[in-house]
Amino acid sequence: MNDTIEKGKTIAITSYILVVGALIAMSMNSENKNPYASFHIRQALGLSILFVAIGYTLSGFWNPMIVYPFWIFMSVLWGYGLFTAISGQMRPIPLVGGLFQKVFKNL
Repeated sequence: MNDTIEKGKTIAITSYILVVGALIAMSMNSENKNPYASFHIRQALGLSILFVAIGYTLSGFWNPMIVYPFWIFMSVLWGYGLFTAISGQMRPIPLVGGLFQKVFKNL
């Protein structure tokens, strides 16, 4: 298992560079599927899509009481995912990680 984590760590960390990183990581992991990298790609892709969807919804508002909590919420989730990728753990992101694993199970 440690060998799988070490081989997939670079791909897993790359996946958390917003949407572009997730797409690059998907192409890096397409040939030799690494389970560790695939887990983090699903997490990062889900976070990127969630970020775009909620950001688009909130773009019509410019109320700091709405926008700032969104940025803090997304930053904490992103930081948690990146930290788990760096530390070699496969923990789903709180609140939404399990959903991302189910929705993107084919990646």
